[in-house]
Amino acid sequence: MAQPAAPAPAPPMSSPESATATESSPEDALSEESLKGFISSLPSREGWPKPLIQYKGYWFKPGILDGVLHARQAFAPRADDVVLATQPKCGTTWLKALAFAIATRSRHDLGAADHPLLTRHPQHLVPFIEIPGAAGGHVDLSALPSPRLLATHMPMSLLRPETRSLGCRVVYLCRDPKDTLVFRLHFENKLVARGGGAGLSMDDAYGMFWEGFSPYGPFWDHCLEYWEESVARPDTVLFLKYEEIKSDPARVVRRLASFLSVPLTEEEERSGVAEEVARMCSFETLTGLEVNQVGGVSLGNRVHVDNSVFYRKGEVGDWVNHMSREMGEKLDRIV
Repeated sequence: MAQPAAPAPAPPMSSPESATATESSPEDALSEESLKGFISSLPSREGWPKPLIQYKGYWFKPGILDGVLHARQAFAPRADDVVLATQPKCGTTWLKALAFAIATRSRHDLGAADHPLLTRHPQHLVPFIEIPGAAGGHVDLSALPSPRLLATHMPMSLLRPETRSLGCRVVYLCRDPKDTLVFRLHFENKLVARGGGAGLSMDDAYGMFWEGFSPYGPFWDHCLEYWEESVARPDTVLFLKYEEIKSDPARVVRRLASFLSVPLTEEEERSGVAEEVARMCSFETLTGLEVNQVGGVSLGNRVHVDNSVFYRKGEVGDWVNHMSREMGEKLDRIV
């Protein structure tokens, strides 16, 4: 069992720069060459397998920050866009599967053997705004037909201002930060091992996470931005918790369907569509598919992630097997 990390500086409070309102910044108009220079001028810090760069109060891997800045320049939101937002390792793949099944059920029979979710990885079906596509290179989001189903790990404050002004619907999924940290460490160490390197210890990862220093962190600022937006604009921002999907997935399917303006009909309720979506998108179903056991996803910059790495145990409370109770209680107090 890991021991509590050594005392560290108090976690940084939310920066004024990371306010919830999305705003334009001078760097949004920089050229490709100027962007590289701008990124190199930002604060950076070692600790994770790759050094992280701080921008607008958040920490990013260099390649991801490049994608974020390009998205702020080139991504053009549409009023009927649906954006699935998460912190990494908070159930992104599960949310993508659920939202895709719900939004496309008029085109894809849930019982069909050739349903896209049974033949393709969810990460291939719902592209990220700021991360390169599964085949390498950024997906041409402008070529996708409306309504688009998109994903992001960006905090609310870094989305294009039009996301709010046009009333794009945003679904945010959060998760217990202790379980998130365990999955984050597992994921990072898998990537490091693939390159022959040594992974991080729980003590090291915990100490950095506790300070707010982690990819797309601070974790709590990220969650708080979307929570505040969901309170201010409940019709266009839905705040979900991973644990409530685990507890009653069919209920969340109904809630998502209503929010996405494709509520279940009386006939669908009678035929058990909510339960069928929940079953098809379950951890057991998805991990058992060959497509999710072989192959992988290219994230650009020669980063290749095996499809199986996107799935782990999916359990709530697994953190107790990886950190002490004292560590868990300390993180709870911070959050």
